[in-house]
Amino acid sequence: MKILVTGCNGQLGHDVIKTLKKRNIECLATDVGDFDITDALAARVFIEAYCPDAVIHCAAYTAVDRAEDDEENCRRVNVLGTENIAAVCADIGAKLLYVSTDYVYGGGGTEPHEVGDPVAPINVYGKTKLEGELAVRKHTDRFFIVRTSWVFGKNGNNFVKTMLRLGEQRDSLTVVCDQIGSPTYTPDLAAVICDMVTTEKYGVYHATNENTCSWAEFATAIMERAGLKTRIIPIPTSEYKSRAQRPLNSVLSKRCLDEAGFERLPTWQNALDRYLVVLGVSKDGA
Repeated sequence: MKILVTGCNGQLGHDVIKTLKKRNIECLATDVGDFDITDALAARVFIEAYCPDAVIHCAAYTAVDRAEDDEENCRRVNVLGTENIAAVCADIGAKLLYVSTDYVYGGGGTEPHEVGDPVAPINVYGKTKLEGELAVRKHTDRFFIVRTSWVFGKNGNNFVKTMLRLGEQRDSLTVVCDQIGSPTYTPDLAAVICDMVTTEKYGVYHATNENTCSWAEFATAIMERAGLKTRIIPIPTSEYKSRAQRPLNSVLSKRCLDEAGFERLPTWQNALDRYLVVLGVSKDGA
């Protein structure tokens, strides 16, 4: 089996390639320097030349706040780029795994979102990722759509790295306490993605680490586990100004994984402990 992976300079793409190589699955790591996914001809020529059995599409425009003022570019990457890849996959008979987001939901209610629940994104990023899902469905039936949330990994910037940096600089930090979700560690997510793409169990899935928390609770756990003394001050979203609106409820039900026979990810607490070891952060703050 040959798998082409887009977005390999990002957090998830980096770990997807690592996981595929560990499993001795032939793969090709690609990023913007290899071909422009928003150029239909360039995408077609490159993908057809490799002729993969599957494409794992991790490349995306993920700057949520910037997207509010840069909608055209966000849509070009997340919608047009995805459509270009889906069209080629359909023509060469390749499977397509598209990485999506909890932001396709509006964030209402208190129960975990099931894959079949109504979607109602409330920001540009979420809207374009949903349109990317529709583009995948339009072109092929051989797809996996994997919605995830609150991603962190070694390769790239994320909330954990930001908290560790600020924790070294400040005595206290205000962090929102009414947005609830599941932090997701990219090596764990990559493992289930690689499990999935080698099967014929097509459909929409949710994949996050187990257990839930608020951003403030996540920040507190980071400080405690890193041995930092920074005090986390919880505040409601209404007191934290950001360009893009965020969903309050980002919790995703993993019943879909159970029903398809895929293993759930470990808890986010376990993942955070492993991640801090990878970063070389100890309880002494070293």
